[in-house]
Amino acid sequence: MQLNHARSLLFLPAVSPHLLPKATQRGADALIVDLEDSVPLARKAEARGMAAAAIAQLAPEATVLVRVNAPIDLQGDDLAALPLDLVAAVMLPKVESAQQVQALAADLARLAPARKTPVPIVALIETARGVVEARDIAQSHPSLCALGFGAEDYAAEMFVAPQPLSLMWPAQQVTTCARAFGLPCWGLPGSVAEVEDVQAFGQLVADARAIGFTGTVCIHPRQVPVVNTGFEVTVHELAWARRVVAADADARAKGLGAVMLDGRMIDLPIVERARRWLERGGG
Repeated sequence: MQLNHARSLLFLPAVSPHLLPKATQRGADALIVDLEDSVPLARKAEARGMAAAAIAQLAPEATVLVRVNAPIDLQGDDLAALPLDLVAAVMLPKVESAQQVQALAADLARLAPARKTPVPIVALIETARGVVEARDIAQSHPSLCALGFGAEDYAAEMFVAPQPLSLMWPAQQVTTCARAFGLPCWGLPGSVAEVEDVQAFGQLVADARAIGFTGTVCIHPRQVPVVNTGFEVTVHELAWARRVVAADADARAKGLGAVMLDGRMIDLPIVERARRWLERGGG
């Protein structure tokens, strides 16, 4: 799975090896071995060896990322312990500046000199400062392959509940900056913690897609099919896109720049959207 097409990315705490045997059967487009929030501070050192073993076990069958810790001292120990030649990307949390991404890229180049291509980086924007610096972060380094928005951490810093009313603007700020520089963007304008209410979670996923997210992380396997469906181009959208592209081709053959379809004017921006849907949906 190419990361720019990933819809669902399932977290696996490094200290939970019992989750590994079925991890590749959950339907997620990618797996994230986590060394950060899901690992207690007292177990950080222990978790590094477990993360390395998990990556080695999962990488032959799946696209595997690893989320390291934000503090530099912990982060350096994390990177030194990991088989970086096997990971699809390193997720850097709490990013607030372009310099943080650049520093990680330099560390990765030093620690994985034999790798044919640089280790890709995902910058997770989870604070108010990160949101306002998102434009610079999005163009910080060639190794940057995606942005992510951390709703829970952002909401905590802002002293608000992690709900769409509070998070729609910062979430869209991050998606806009990501798309401006050709990057996928993962996240939700609300809490990823909803596991039981599938309908509510599905609506949140729909809201996320509507404002430009291309996928999101999942914290429970139950969320994976909801995310995959929610971020997939639908059969109806593909059918509409085919009709738009066909109508545009007919108009161009007649020397026209726009055409009416189903009572609506079809011009270049609409045609471009249709083409992107066809590309994403394989149609």
